[in-house]
Amino acid sequence: MARVRVGRVGEQVKKEISQILQSEIKDPRIGFLTVTGVDVTNDLSQAKVYLSVLGTDEQKEGTLKALSSASGYIRSELGKRIRLRKVPELIFKFDTSIDYGSRIESLLHDLNDGKSAE
Repeated sequence: MARVRVGRVGEQVKKEISQILQSEIKDPRIGFLTVTGVDVTNDLSQAKVYLSVLGTDEQKEGTLKALSSASGYIRSELGKRIRLRKVPELIFKFDTSIDYGSRIESLLHDLNDGKSAE
């Protein structure tokens, strides 16, 4: 029962953070990013926010630094939008599953091209 609530809170946090980043944050270091997922702990004390960022590794690091410095503001805005007793601490991380999936897909494509050439 509690896990269902954690999932709902995670989805709501994801939605609200996406809106906050899109409309409220005006930091030029933040590039084009997408919030791909949010994992909230059972006690709702921490939320790991997974991001997909387009650009070079340098731009990705700049985006992560900008989000880390703005996490207090994002957390306070989140507290205004969601009624929770304690707003979770935000931890921003890169979502590597998209890169991993495209790498697997390219490897499979290369294998299939090798078999069709024979």
